[in-house]
Amino acid sequence: MIQKTIISQGSKRMERESMDGHCKTYQDLKKYRDQHILEHVSSNDALNRFHDFILKNVFDIALRSIIDEFGSPPCGYTWFVMGSAGRFEQAVISDQDHGLIYENANHESKLFFEALGKEITTGLHFVGYPYCEGNIMSSNPKWCKSIEAWEHQIKTWMESDTWESIRYLLMFYDARAVVGNKEDVTVLKGIVCNYIDDHPEFLQRLMDNTMHLKKAIGIFGQFIVKNHGPYTGSIHLKDTCFFPYINVMRLLSIKEKIMETSTLVRLSHLLTFPRYDEALVTFEENFKKLLEYRMMNHEEKKEYDDFHYLKISLLTPEQKKELKRIIKDGKRFHQYVQCVIRKGC
Repeated sequence: MIQKTIISQGSKRMERESMDGHCKTYQDLKKYRDQHILEHVSSNDALNRFHDFILKNVFDIALRSIIDEFGSPPCGYTWFVMGSAGRFEQAVISDQDHGLIYENANHESKLFFEALGKEITTGLHFVGYPYCEGNIMSSNPKWCKSIEAWEHQIKTWMESDTWESIRYLLMFYDARAVVGNKEDVTVLKGIVCNYIDDHPEFLQRLMDNTMHLKKAIGIFGQFIVKNHGPYTGSIHLKDTCFFPYINVMRLLSIKEKIMETSTLVRLSHLLTFPRYDEALVTFEENFKKLLEYRMMNHEEKKEYDDFHYLKISLLTPEQKKELKRIIKDGKRFHQYVQCVIRKGC
């Protein structure tokens, strides 16, 4: 109850400051973010509510800038985020993964929203969100399209044999609308689900894209850590710990047509299916623990990559034992989903 009250008070304060015009420029917003973000690390929910507040304000500033140049938006639109932002699982520092959907497929709309996409991307970078190395951002025309073009893009990805097209589909299934018509994202995800109804073997292709796991534990039960560079003695939490859990929830959610994006919310829906409840009984506790491990020593982490690594020497013997169990459970969950999708068990 206390935690919910703190989150509620924090959200109301942020909304009040936004309505009062507290953050009129990217400079204002960056200053506000830098000054207040560490006040919101008490929980994953509190931190991601803060991120959403910043994201929405970046969008508002960007939109005002483009309206000054082009006039009012020519049609309805949706701005969505993906990756950890889409799943409501961002760390203190998180890179960009986002896109735009606009309703009218004409030249005027294309010019307006491509300009808006570039402005959003620049604004986010200025405020403190690193550019996506894969260029999966609204500034890239591949991720800024009319709803009609998006429908065509989704179908093209499904019919393509490339690893990249499957990766993009999986990323899009983590899309969460932040501004605009949320139904647009749901409709596009529905194309994937409907396709699987007619082509159930497509689930196998989606699974094959995500089944390679990086080892974190050796044959003698030891952690496999980096042995050189700035992260010597650390494991990569994102690759070795988070991805097995995230991938399992996404695949089962696609199979069961669950549109929510948060890993834990997806789990809550899947646990209503009797066939999953026993197999996933330890999932929630494990995933919440991983979120806690990622936040360890957050005050010492200054760069985006810092939050992907965990230095093993900082853990107590009990924590090392617990983390090994969580990693092994992640592998077991992966094997379980392989069985579900390949054999229907």
